[in-house]
Amino acid sequence: MTAAKGSIVTDQTPREFFRELVVGVLAHRKLRVQESTEFYLVRLLERFLEREGLRRLGDTSLFVAGFFGDSLARSQVDAGYYVGMGERAYQALAASPGPAGAAETFGEMSARFEVFVDVLAEIAEMQELRSNRGLLRLYERFLHTGSQRVAEQLRSRGVALFAGPGSRVLSN
Repeated sequence: MTAAKGSIVTDQTPREFFRELVVGVLAHRKLRVQESTEFYLVRLLERFLEREGLRRLGDTSLFVAGFFGDSLARSQVDAGYYVGMGERAYQALAASPGPAGAAETFGEMSARFEVFVDVLAEIAEMQELRSNRGLLRLYERFLHTGSQRVAEQLRSRGVALFAGPGSRVLSN
């Protein structure tokens, strides 16, 4: 029996719940699939309820947003999508039973997700700053995001900023 939207399911295992949903959608769409494919879809959904699935989702979101944030700005899915997904994954982990200290760690990961994205971005930028191309990419990131942290890195490399946050207007 499928629960009403927003209610908590207590009389089904996650596998039973997801199987009912998968079978229902397949029937609604008049799709016929192999039994093994149906089972695979059910297990895929079930695994994302497990701690490892949520952790992998949060970790992947953090890594992608941190190391590839500037590339995401040019894609259909921006960094905000990854930030939201990562925050919610870590939030769910914080609320689920786990090893001692895990709730606090994942709670902080969720609450300060964007700060940690910035930490990973700075690590990635440290590698980029060793070349002119990397410096140009950092400048493009500053133009796109207006990040004060990026502005400080550019200034420390001798780049004068005349527009955007952290800029200094020169007067004669």
